Amino acid sequence: MNTTKTIKVPFIEGLGSMPFDKLDLAMEEKAAKFSVNELNWPDDAPYAPACNGAVAYSKSHLAVIYHVRGLDLRATALEDNGRSWEDSCCEFFISDPCDGTYYNFELTCIGSLLASKRKSREESTPLTLEDLGKVVRFSSLEHKAWDESNRIFSWSVAMLIPFSLIGIEEGKLPPSLKGNFYKCGDLTAHPHFLSWNPVGTPSPDFHRPEFFGELIFDRA
Repeated sequence: MNTTKTIKVPFIEGLGSMPFDKLDLAMEEKAAKFSVNELNWPDDAPYAPACNGAVAYSKSHLAVIYHVRGLDLRATALEDNGRSWEDSCCEFFISDPCDGTYYNFELTCIGSLLASKRKSREESTPLTLEDLGKVVRFSSLEHKAWDESNRIFSWSVAMLIPFSLIGIEEGKLPPSLKGNFYKCGDLTAHPHFLSWNPVGTPSPDFHRPEFFGELIFDRA
């Protein structure tokens, strides 16, 4: 498999300071849309909830929003840097433009966040709680524990990542970056592992930068 999707990311002024209702509206009207619908491992995990999103950027932040509809709702990681991937989770991985590493941002349905700077699945440096606090987050759900299955839930989450957290100085945004969007829920009643850009591994593995797509920044 050697498929590389591209998405043109538009500029929207002031994203980092918008309340969620205004952010949601701005992203719906102006952001680039994507679907997290690649079922890369149908034998291991055949379930595929609906997961659609949008991405845009401002001078200081990269904004990603997800809208999910599907079975089950699991949220056990109530604090940051917990085991987000085991819960109902949306993820965004993006390359560092300077040193060949990448960052994984794993956001649960209630807004808990896990993030690291990585060379691979095995080699990583977690972002500090102070740095995670700089990521603006929203969730349509109450921040509490959830563990329900065989019901349909609809929910939305958003995160606005400061460029300074991913190795980009203000005013020095490169023309493009490599990245991928994911939807997972390892310990939900219907485990699933979906991606935006296809991942060509024999079993579920999101930590594979060679299968990232390309985000191309539409200059303001």
